[in-house]
Amino acid sequence: MFGAPIAAMAVLACFLYGITNLSEGNSDEGKRRLEEALHRAAVACYAAEGIYPPSWNYLEDHYGVQIDHDRYVISYCVFAENLMPDITVIEK
Repeated sequence: MFGAPIAAMAVLACFLYGITNLSEGNSDEGKRRLEEALHRAAVACYAAEGIYPPSWNYLEDHYGVQIDHDRYVISYCVFAENLMPDITVIEK
């Protein structure tokens, strides 16, 4: 009598759990890809110009990196023109 509704609820709960995990995985993947794109663009800038870019804005303007500012915050710490900046992507 109660078996079918309980089984349906269990299946629905498993489905929702799976969707949540998939969403979190996509979020982590997007963050990782953006961080890699920023690093690659910084290295390309160094190879072309002889200095690392002064900011992540420079990478957007001159190297085509696209950042979803509604979703991510970029921590970009420059130590010197000839040292790779510390680049961290933080999800809002």
